[in-house]
Amino acid sequence: MNSNILIKFFRRSWLFALLGLWIILSLNGCNPSQYKTRAAQVSQLVLPTTTDPKTFNYALIQESPNISAFTYEALATENGVTKEVEPALAKSWNTSEDKLRITFTLKEGLKWSDGEPLTVDDVIFSFNQIYLNPRIPSYYQDGLRIGKSKALPKVRKLSNNQVEFTLPEPFSPFLRTVAAGTAILPEHSLRKAVETKRGDGQPEFLSTWGTDTDPKKIIVNGPYTIESYSPSQRMVFRRNPYYWRKDAQGKQQPYIERIVWQIVENADTALMQFRSGGLDLLEIGPGSFQLLKREEKRGKFNIYNAGPDSGTSFMVFNLNKGSRNGKPLVDPVKSRWFNNVAFRQAVAYAIDRQTMINNILRGLGETQNSPVSIPSPYFLSTKEGLKTYDYNPEKAKQLLLGAGFKYDSKGQLLDADGNRVRFSMLVSSGGRPTVTPRIQQDLKKIGITMDLQFLDFSVIGEKISNTLDWDSWYGAITGGVEPANGYNIWSIEGNFHVFNQKPQDKKDRIEGWEVSDWEKKIDNLYIEAAREFDEAKRKAIYAETQRLAQEYLPFIYSFNPLALAAVRDNLENVKYTSIFPAPANYVWNIYEMKVRS
Repeated sequence: MNSNILIKFFRRSWLFALLGLWIILSLNGCNPSQYKTRAAQVSQLVLPTTTDPKTFNYALIQESPNISAFTYEALATENGVTKEVEPALAKSWNTSEDKLRITFTLKEGLKWSDGEPLTVDDVIFSFNQIYLNPRIPSYYQDGLRIGKSKALPKVRKLSNNQVEFTLPEPFSPFLRTVAAGTAILPEHSLRKAVETKRGDGQPEFLSTWGTDTDPKKIIVNGPYTIESYSPSQRMVFRRNPYYWRKDAQGKQQPYIERIVWQIVENADTALMQFRSGGLDLLEIGPGSFQLLKREEKRGKFNIYNAGPDSGTSFMVFNLNKGSRNGKPLVDPVKSRWFNNVAFRQAVAYAIDRQTMINNILRGLGETQNSPVSIPSPYFLSTKEGLKTYDYNPEKAKQLLLGAGFKYDSKGQLLDADGNRVRFSMLVSSGGRPTVTPRIQQDLKKIGITMDLQFLDFSVIGEKISNTLDWDSWYGAITGGVEPANGYNIWSIEGNFHVFNQKPQDKKDRIEGWEVSDWEKKIDNLYIEAAREFDEAKRKAIYAETQRLAQEYLPFIYSFNPLALAAVRDNLENVKYTSIFPAPANYVWNIYEMKVRS
């Protein structure tokens, strides 16, 4: 998986009776409860989403949340509860002794939503003509690059129901990252778009199935088809009559006839709509939790707690020692601070994360001490020996003094040359407005001045990926079960090796770019773990990567909020999980969910 950057934030959702009639009137035109009333009396689920879809073309989707959790499936799937990889479009698979060939056998009788057969040819087309096609830049293509060589697999048809993947080297995460992470697309609907060129010479596929496409022309293999789309209002999904799943009694799944995906950009508006009965499920933050917990019984809903969120939030310093056209990317004085391990460790000890959890999350979270997600079976806990940096400002000062720093008469931190320690932190203008000021206050207590620089995230993305001229950044990354999905963070050549980013454009010359021994070690360990098929050994390898990451602190992690959702009590078989991003975290098993009358 490529690590999508998500700047997560929580907003207080206080509701006051004195808001008055104007709020009721302003919401009257968009409350989904009206849609529920007007709709035909069929089994229906109304869910919120924060933004409009950017495309209906699965291969071109980059945003999260997106429609794919409702509309497309892959050869395999990941169980949100057991975290195991299970059959989906493929009924079985086997791996050769040398671990270089994986053969998948498809289920019989598979069909697309238009009734056309879904065959091995669709699998071959999806990979060879779309995901592995150099003329179609896809989010998924990076995830198909395997091992140190970054070579792509080869895919070929063995028979009418079998397809073989040949890998350049053994790759143990293949089932989870490729087989369960890359959906199959319809050849009969998309081949012409792949083979036809636009006026600019690019494949027509790159502009196919945009959000202006008639939903009836979008052919899918998942549990739901797209029935309609009203921009800035809602998407409506209808049960796919050709979906392959049936229950133990042979009854067609999914059970719910229609899904209404209500577009609600404002968290407070979504909360009001849930409380008024317009929404059936709502992911909530700490402020909403306090309010809704008191209303559980009366409101006829239950609050689900899936445990710590799978993402990571962090503070990161720019460790890049390189120069462009003779100008250092980072001020050399600051660069010496940032590249001093004792300095980074002192900063970590200075941040009072538990108080942030108590005050900002209202106790609904845990400290994060690892790049591996807490819900992952590869996570190394503190009980297993993972180094932690619990709040200890005195220890922070001792580390700084031991590293040659000193204090002036005003308590301000100076380096050995008398330079005042002051730097800036990039913060998304839509990020966590409550976290970074607290970090600023904590660092001030040990004599460090940190200036907050609030910018649009697109500007931050340009700085951390291309211009590379920044001091520090507070950000977040999505997580999951498989650490290999984050290899582009830890690979020294990775496209998100953000703390010491090498330019992705080979024409961009950076002089003096250096890679530390611990960086190389973590990179090599990730490659080693991907080649290892013994799960105990894989866990031991990833444990070592976590020890190194916590010792050298390229990322100073903050905390993980609990994943919480309020769910109507007439919904059955909801298996809310924290290992997927929304909406998959609450609809990964949509095929077995039911709505009681």
